[in-house]
Amino acid sequence: MKNSTQKTITKIRLKKGDTVMVRSGKYKGKTGTVLATHPSTNQVTVEGINIVKKHQKPTKQYPQGGIIDITKPIGVSKVGIVDPSTKKASRISFKVDKDGKKTRVFTGSGKEIK
Repeated sequence: MKNSTQKTITKIRLKKGDTVMVRSGKYKGKTGTVLATHPSTNQVTVEGINIVKKHQKPTKQYPQGGIIDITKPIGVSKVGIVDPSTKKASRISFKVDKDGKKTRVFTGSGKEIK
């Protein structure tokens, strides 16, 4: 039995390096590249999106300390991959060819994702 706080883990169809557009929330309409995927939390980290300030104590990595900017993950349902032909956010589907090779395809246009 699931807790109400437990999220359903789904397969993230986005990959590191994909260009995505935010579909909802504070950063709606902004684009960026995926830096990392987090399948256990259903989130992706997007460059330049969801930047927060963190108070950092002085450490070896940050000898000065102070307030630093950190990019936090955003929900995968809030972003969509950008289709270069239409310049809009799209969904991803999979297509299996005769050899059994699985490829990612834009749902709207049907073109293969490179």
